[in-house]
Amino acid sequence: MTGSTPKDEQDRPHDLVGIGIGPFNLSLAALAQGIPGSLSTTFFEQKPTFHWHPGLLIEGATLQVPFLADLVTLADPASPWTFLNYLKHRERLFPFYFAEKFHIQRTEYDAYCRWVSERLPGLNFGHQVDSVRWNPERRLFEVDFTQIDPDGEAEALGRAYTRNVVLGVGTEPYVPEPLKPLADAPGVPVFHSADYLAHRDTLLAAGHVTVVGSGQSGAEVFLDLLRSRPAGAERIHWLARTEAFAPMEYSKLGLEHFTPDYTRYFHSLPEQVRGDLVPRQWQLHKGIDADTIAAIHDELYRRTLHGGWPDAVLTPGVRVRTAGRVATTQVELHLEHLQQGTRSRLTTDAVVLATGYRERPVERMLAGLDPYLRHDSAGRARVDERYRLVLDPSVTGAVHVQNAEKHTHGVGAPDLGLAAWRSATILNSITGKEPYPLPRRTAFTTFGLETREAPSIPAQGQKLTPLTQIV
Repeated sequence: MTGSTPKDEQDRPHDLVGIGIGPFNLSLAALAQGIPGSLSTTFFEQKPTFHWHPGLLIEGATLQVPFLADLVTLADPASPWTFLNYLKHRERLFPFYFAEKFHIQRTEYDAYCRWVSERLPGLNFGHQVDSVRWNPERRLFEVDFTQIDPDGEAEALGRAYTRNVVLGVGTEPYVPEPLKPLADAPGVPVFHSADYLAHRDTLLAAGHVTVVGSGQSGAEVFLDLLRSRPAGAERIHWLARTEAFAPMEYSKLGLEHFTPDYTRYFHSLPEQVRGDLVPRQWQLHKGIDADTIAAIHDELYRRTLHGGWPDAVLTPGVRVRTAGRVATTQVELHLEHLQQGTRSRLTTDAVVLATGYRERPVERMLAGLDPYLRHDSAGRARVDERYRLVLDPSVTGAVHVQNAEKHTHGVGAPDLGLAAWRSATILNSITGKEPYPLPRRTAFTTFGLETREAPSIPAQGQKLTPLTQIV
């Protein structure tokens, strides 16, 4: 839904205002609608419509989680907003049944989420949230927003009052410092993989292309370019800082790091332990799907059938130290091999940066809450086990976060498989009840020597008690 908010509705306080409408807040909105008696909710998104990573909807690319990791199923499989119900409405349930696809294509997931976004009430696209403040007199949060017209110009200002806020603003593409000047310069063929499809024709026409980054996005971009360039004249380099083009950990017990059990265990660890642990777990979420690795090797092998090797160079263990322009059409990358300690230069016609994403900054938006926020020793916002920012006790409302808590909840923070469970946890916390009963145990693995149970649901406005420890 896109449209202005009537004045009387602006003044009436909501139970919940969601900021951002990506998959996580869309999950929250869908589950909120299923609560008997219904919460008063509204969600704001500055984009005009829902789109999920449109630049990476490469033909044939699939999700790395099963279709059951939709917006709602793992919390409420009877919800009308399940992926299976979407297929039923599209009269595609039988074709999906016979396709026997456990991992669906990204384009299909994007279409499913858009189907939900077009039918759920209370979703306001084309609305940019400017600030969030706590009003101690009204004991409510004030959320100021700007309504944006189709041309991206400010059209109207508004304010919503709410007892609770959920931040779901997502992440933004990360460009390493050495490559920022080139990526920001107009006309220079240095693109983040988030914009790959928009520049695909330019990249296919380039004489030589370099892909930087060893994760799933880098692998998919490399494979798509490889398949689309002529045999014997591929002229592609694939560079990565990691020591190998490594597969993602996808064993059944390994996947238990993406369960609520592990999330609770991780949250209970000391701050320093958590900080040291996340970088070491990169293969849990930054590796490459084994099928994609196999497809790359198959394509490279196919190109050797008539003799010779493809003109493709795959080099891990390399970092880009600096970069610059050569003449007016080429880019020069200054490289360092981390194990050999050697340096070299690579001249290329175009660069794709599959260098990942970082949390979108919200400091300006939350500046009005700064006096109330509590931070850890690294200056990051503290987040409790119910995904609430830790605020001064004088604030009786709550600000929850989605996909901004990796430092407190672990590598599962951006994982779609935990979306419905986290949304249900937030709604249980906001209502002070348990509209979505959640399992107390979700993994065969026992993480640590103490078993930690899920905390009880506090009443609205009450602070949570520490987790129960059972020795």
